[in-house]
Amino acid sequence: MRAWRVHEYGPYREVLRLDDDAPAPVAPIGGAVIDVDAASLNFPDLLAIAGQYQVRAPLPFTPGLEAAGVVRAVGLGSSHRIGERVVAFASWGAFGEQLAVPDGAILPWPEGLDAAEAASFLVTYQTGYFALVRRADLRPGETLLVLGGAGGVGLAAIQLGKALGARVVAVAGGADKVAACTQAGADEVIDHKAADFVAEVARLTGGRGVDVVYDPVGGDTTDRALKALAWEGRLVVIGFASGSIPTVKLNRVLLKNIAIVGLHWGAYFERDPQQIVSAHAALTDLVGRGALRPHVSQRLGFDELPRGLAALESRTSIGNLALAVR
Repeated sequence: MRAWRVHEYGPYREVLRLDDDAPAPVAPIGGAVIDVDAASLNFPDLLAIAGQYQVRAPLPFTPGLEAAGVVRAVGLGSSHRIGERVVAFASWGAFGEQLAVPDGAILPWPEGLDAAEAASFLVTYQTGYFALVRRADLRPGETLLVLGGAGGVGLAAIQLGKALGARVVAVAGGADKVAACTQAGADEVIDHKAADFVAEVARLTGGRGVDVVYDPVGGDTTDRALKALAWEGRLVVIGFASGSIPTVKLNRVLLKNIAIVGLHWGAYFERDPQQIVSAHAALTDLVGRGALRPHVSQRLGFDELPRGLAALESRTSIGNLALAVR
């Protein structure tokens, strides 16, 4: 089969190659092989290829975290059926024509979403749901600040925040990204290239601050975001797209009774997989109501993966990028 593969860690431009004769996967016990229709690109793909992700993929490997497709074969004890349309979270392997995954990482393809949208649905919306519902306990009427608002996880968080009844303030850089946040439903959008978002939050909230900060950015942005939190506010650490892990001054946490919580969504597959199933059902229901829909800004041909990774690397992409595999 055809698959993008990495045989040594390094910059994707140097180590990523398209193999026409990659070994086809075998259905695992309690799992299935999926014919991949589309796969979504995520920032961790860049880190994995470089060998800088939290967990190193064993070499050689096919990158790609999530896919949508059709079950091709099932292993002994699998609960799935050949021909079933599904979305899947892969430890890695989505950027190939076939993908082997355990049953616990396979979920129903939400009706109403095309292949590119379905492939872009799992990581971003599950991350947002666990962050806002389980970790931050976002409540109707509260104010949510979404950093990195125009990225895939950012736009998903905006939509989810509105669906949960919050007032949503997003932060993005540049007119196109500001427009994308507005289209996703943000009540206010701050262009960080034109204004200081901490001062703007103070202005928009009458000096009170926001109840929840959704932070996939890290770096000094996290420290500044703490200043934007209201009394008993909550900051959810999603990731470090800035490339820098922040150091937090705990006196500010103490003085304002702030809570800082982390989210490692992938860990729920091992620790509490039923929570992922429940979240998927809730998210699928919101898709059916028209409250959620992935924003796929680029639909790439299978040979165009390096171009998509370049867009992620340069921070020029908006929303999700999807790779058409078939």
